[in-house]
Amino acid sequence: MSRLKLPRTADPGGRWRSRPAPPRRGKTPATRRLPALLLALLFAGPAAAQDCRLALALALDVSGSVDPREYRLQLDGVAAALQNPQVRAAFAAIPEAPVALAIYEWSGPEFQRLLVDWRRITGPEAVDAVAAQLRATLRQRSDPSTAIGAALQAGQALMQGAPRCWREVIDLSGDGKSNTGPDPRQIGPTLDRAGITVNGLVIGDAMDPPDGLQAYFRAYVLHGPGAFVESAIGFQSFEAAMVRKLLREMEVLAVSRAEPAAR
Repeated sequence: MSRLKLPRTADPGGRWRSRPAPPRRGKTPATRRLPALLLALLFAGPAAAQDCRLALALALDVSGSVDPREYRLQLDGVAAALQNPQVRAAFAAIPEAPVALAIYEWSGPEFQRLLVDWRRITGPEAVDAVAAQLRATLRQRSDPSTAIGAALQAGQALMQGAPRCWREVIDLSGDGKSNTGPDPRQIGPTLDRAGITVNGLVIGDAMDPPDGLQAYFRAYVLHGPGAFVESAIGFQSFEAAMVRKLLREMEVLAVSRAEPAAR
């Protein structure tokens, strides 16, 4: 299995350069096994006020199967989904413990580009700033192959620089199966030790429905308690699918505001 990459930042050429990772925050096996809802309730007290409730890394497929029009639909779709009124409300559901968001794109084993570094979504201004950054992003030349395992490794490395949060989730979008790099299943044990959940968003079309790709994601890509896969029929449906997925990822954590942990 390939060595995990260090967190990287985009240089003028669009690639990530290595930077030292901060010390990893400890997580006990018992905490990793807690269901998401129970974990949210457990940390609902004042001690969690300084933390974020969710570190969410959106990983976007830019392999050769994604043409220029689809690339634009994907990035603009994420921007529009973030600004959806329901998604805005979900971000704001627990203001004392906001969501931290990062976004990167991926294709072959050596191509992962950071588009938005970790940012706490503390209000509408933060959402709008991320959306504007995505809409201003232009595509760069990348390896046309599809290396999901390497994308997961990069996401895990990126998590090392995330704020201290109750949960850590990699949200990987893709329109095809991995065809190079490490087998995504090989990354599972390291994700488990790190306490990271992997959800998916598969993109199909009328001629090639996403059902088969959903099955592949469930078998090879999804990881962690409560992991799920959402689907879009074509990139024109990507925005709506992203809205559904973001709402689902944030909904269980919002319950902790209404049901404080027992003392």
